[in-house]
Amino acid sequence: MFKFGQLKIIDDIRIFPPTPSLAEIKKQLDQVSCVIITNQQHYVIKSNEKELLFDHEELTLKEWLEKTKWPPSSLCTESKLAFADWRRPAIISHQDQICGVVTAEAWVEHLALENQRIMAYFHTLLETVNDAVTAVDQEGRVISWNSAAEQTYGIKRDTIIGRKIGEHFQMESIVLHRILDEGRPVRGAYHQPTPDTHVLINASPIIEGHSVIGGIATEHDITRIVKLNEELYSFLPDQLQQDKSFSSYIGVGFEIQQALKIAEMTANKDIPVLLLGEPGTGKEMLAQTIHYNSMRNDGPFLTLNCSALPSGLLEAELFGYQGGAFSREASGKAGKLEQAANGTLFIEDLDHMPMDVQIKFFQCLVEQSFYPVGSTEALPLQTRIIAAAPPSLEKQVGQGEFHHDLYYHLNMMTIEIPPLRERKEDIPELVHQFIKEFSIKYEKPQPTLPPEVMTALLNYEWPGNISQLRNVMERCILLVDSDRVTIQQLPRNIADKAPAVAPEPQEVVLKAKVSTEEEASIIEEALRKTYGNKSAAAKLLGISRGTLYNKMRDYNLS
Repeated sequence: MFKFGQLKIIDDIRIFPPTPSLAEIKKQLDQVSCVIITNQQHYVIKSNEKELLFDHEELTLKEWLEKTKWPPSSLCTESKLAFADWRRPAIISHQDQICGVVTAEAWVEHLALENQRIMAYFHTLLETVNDAVTAVDQEGRVISWNSAAEQTYGIKRDTIIGRKIGEHFQMESIVLHRILDEGRPVRGAYHQPTPDTHVLINASPIIEGHSVIGGIATEHDITRIVKLNEELYSFLPDQLQQDKSFSSYIGVGFEIQQALKIAEMTANKDIPVLLLGEPGTGKEMLAQTIHYNSMRNDGPFLTLNCSALPSGLLEAELFGYQGGAFSREASGKAGKLEQAANGTLFIEDLDHMPMDVQIKFFQCLVEQSFYPVGSTEALPLQTRIIAAAPPSLEKQVGQGEFHHDLYYHLNMMTIEIPPLRERKEDIPELVHQFIKEFSIKYEKPQPTLPPEVMTALLNYEWPGNISQLRNVMERCILLVDSDRVTIQQLPRNIADKAPAVAPEPQEVVLKAKVSTEEEASIIEEALRKTYGNKSAAAKLLGISRGTLYNKMRDYNLS
């Protein structure tokens, strides 16, 4: 007997047509474990069944098979064994050659081992993911409960396995019960299964055939984020503090912390710095932090955006120009390099700097001096350079689109700033900072954010990074008219990332018997609350959108 993978196969066999005598078959069964008879159907006789042949030695094998109505065996490949008729041992073939026999006992043992192996993978997966994982059968009994679930809910596995989940949680708060009843998956649903726990749920029914036999849910614990959000708003100072220390820079992830560490070590070294990051990642903010923590912090911090100026003007803005270079103006104009003397010049969008300006700028850095446009007199470079570019700058160098000498000169000290989508743990504190800033700017009370709004912000990918988040929070402060920011105040593409929750029944505020003036006033109030969203206003009023349009026309409401 050998193992075909994990399957035990009896391979000491003899194969015969149905013509030999029973005496010959008995003789063969003394030497092998099984005899296989092949005809239109296939038959297996095991050595321990030899006694059944003793009283029929006068018959041929074919006559004996017909007389005893010996059951045929299934002939199949290993992959088709699941469909075999296990009333008799199955004959297994490989590449159209019979290679052995598999008994029902061997098949059951194989299935048990496979099940054990699959369960080992399953349990390892359960313990690998950081989310709480719960699986229930069709009766709602818990069949899986991982360590993350134990930590999230404080319920030990031994306590809950085999018990109905409703014994530990209120029925109306259990999403898995809804899954079992409706058979529909849930994605990104905000849920509060206990007063002190906040989670995001993804859940799916387990379907066999056309029946729901159970459900499985992963629950991402956002309690810490929600509590942090609440703590951030528990104390709100009256005015912003313009702290330029590295400790004030928001960033708790490994990559941003590494960037800050390098920046802090570099701050007092009077060398050029290259900041790499997507637009809006806070490169200028970090450049300012480096400047205000350097020996040049008493000097000016100036910015030059290479993408905002035409080529010729960029050169003049950077290097300045001598009187008469462009006009009859006698005095000329100092460029940013001269204006930022004893301070820092932050050059933004370095990748947009024209090639001829790149060459001149490189010579300036090497020689530590530069010539204003139209001048033959060199001026000393007394300015520290911090440049910023997208992560694709190295690729541009390889393609010949950016001057390699300038790149390698600046690349001596490179700091990479990760995009906001890779440091979402910083979003709550950034949101807190921006809300303080814009509440002061617009002289409004500082609102709070409910969990579903913060979840929408966390779920969004932020292609515009911190700058986009800042703009969104300014919008929210402009629109908010209560003590809470709502989903409706977010842009639609971000609001769509909010967790799916069952809509609460809206109060019908438009009554049947009111005066014309009252009805117009009610409609105006609904439109104000929904910021002019007619669909939302119609739902609030309990009427169709068409009816709302008609009434707006009747009352001359825009």
